[in-house]
Amino acid sequence: MSQTLNVAVIQQAAWPDKALSLAESEAGIRRAASQGAQLVLLQELHATHYFCQYEDPALFDLAEPLDGPTGQRLAALAKELDIVLVGSLFEKRAAGLYHNTAVVYDRAKGRVGQYRKMHIPDDPGFYEKFYFTPGDADDARKEGFTPIDTSVGRLGILVCWDQWYPEAARLMALAGAELLLYPTAIGWDPNDDDAEKTRQKDAWTLIQRAHGVANGLPVLVANRVGFEADHSGVGDGIAFWGGSFICGPQGEQLQHRR
Repeated sequence: MSQTLNVAVIQQAAWPDKALSLAESEAGIRRAASQGAQLVLLQELHATHYFCQYEDPALFDLAEPLDGPTGQRLAALAKELDIVLVGSLFEKRAAGLYHNTAVVYDRAKGRVGQYRKMHIPDDPGFYEKFYFTPGDADDARKEGFTPIDTSVGRLGILVCWDQWYPEAARLMALAGAELLLYPTAIGWDPNDDDAEKTRQKDAWTLIQRAHGVANGLPVLVANRVGFEADHSGVGDGIAFWGGSFICGPQGEQLQHRR
């Protein structure tokens, strides 16, 4: 990996309308590329609203194979803009087998790898175990906690809840990752008081900066932003706090979004 790499993280709102959400993603990608970004990271599940707030079998219809319409659109953007692009898919791998998957597209090469989220939460408002099977180490594809080689370096990609586990970052680093990337969807319960909100967000930022320090690696974090209602009407929704950032290998903040 070269000593200087221009990178960008895309922090965006998202909606149940996949076309609208992807248009927002594309606008951010194009803006980043126009400003010289060589590597662009999108947030977790950027193509839709955060549907895991409730359990609804009909929402499995949102899932796509890796080479489905969303994947093809992201691959075309990476080729057109000559960038490495890390997107996020609700993947339908096979009948009854679904994953929360980060996918890497390398310029004209197309899709060069993917990472399927390993740690799956099951908390109020985050019912991900209903939708996603944890990733596994597939010998044929060398998946699991394995970095993905690209034209800009070896990327150690983890997804959201993985961020709380230092072992995941360590395994990526030991396998030769040169950067750690975290597409994320995390926010507050609107009923939390301000002190609790501050503690939660500070802990989230601190743990990921610490992964950079512990492993001597830069870290890129892209989180979604804005309030998203619970469309089942049961919960009070989630206020996604944004806070996306890029830090250096000593945890130093290089870029930060509110």
